[in-house]
Amino acid sequence: MKWIQKTFHELTTQELYNILELRVEVFVVEQNCPYKEVDGLDEECVHIWLEEEGEMIAYCRIVPSQASGEYDSIGRVLVVKQQRGKGYAKDLMNKAIETLKQRGDVEGISLHGQEYLRHFYGSFGFQEVTEVYLEDNIPHVDMVMKV
Repeated sequence: MKWIQKTFHELTTQELYNILELRVEVFVVEQNCPYKEVDGLDEECVHIWLEEEGEMIAYCRIVPSQASGEYDSIGRVLVVKQQRGKGYAKDLMNKAIETLKQRGDVEGISLHGQEYLRHFYGSFGFQEVTEVYLEDNIPHVDMVMKV
């Protein structure tokens, strides 16, 4: 297994296709949630994934802050269905957090997590900063971790 980290412009066409295919499979098809998955932010992001035998098995992206005073965020966190329950989500979050901390200029990290995962994200030090709200008919909560 190996970790891969690339900016949008470093991605090959095949890697971009694989990322979008996985995200649509998990967030649109599996969760039965039709929404605009290609949101215009990918070009600004750092994309991180774990690969096993040439296949992506876990993925997330780091999204730069979108406004002054906001933190960079970790988003689109996923593990392919066949690989869940093996600790890859924890490894992925640790990798993303470490990537941000290594920059040296990060005061905090934010995320918009699905509500059922708030305890998982809390285990890394993220704290809820909003009440639960519906986004695309799925309960979410905003969380922040101070670095």
